[in-house]
Amino acid sequence: MYSNVKDSKVGSGVTIYSFCNIYGCTIGDDTQVGSHVEIQRGAVIGKNCKISSHSFVCDGVTIKDDVFVGHGVMFINDRRPKSCNTDGTKQQEGDWILEKTTIEKGASIGSNATILCGITVGANAIVGAGSVVTKDVPPNSVVCGNPARTKGK
Repeated sequence: MYSNVKDSKVGSGVTIYSFCNIYGCTIGDDTQVGSHVEIQRGAVIGKNCKISSHSFVCDGVTIKDDVFVGHGVMFINDRRPKSCNTDGTKQQEGDWILEKTTIEKGASIGSNATILCGITVGANAIVGAGSVVTKDVPPNSVVCGNPARTKGK
């Protein structure tokens, strides 16, 4: 059941569960999106992905094919978030710098991980549950912790 899907390109065989907020993004074929997920304008999700419940995928995030995103995963796209500019006006779209993040094919991100902006998680890498990823993750590696550190291959 689609909860709120606006202006998005959604591939065939996609399953989107209830209470999602999905707008202006692209979702590839045969991807599954769990309940209570938000996927923002400009995000790109590949095919055969699984985005688990309560996750947040913001503008600037590209998730390639065959990626697993656990429950409650948060992506960040602004290195210096603020509510207001120095003159007191509310920040608008042009008042901050969008930093892109890429999750390469076959990667897995454990539940409640936070992926900071401007990084790449390499192909087939595993990010442990609860990790905070602050720098690039090499392909085929396992990282965990806060900050996430390589623990093996």
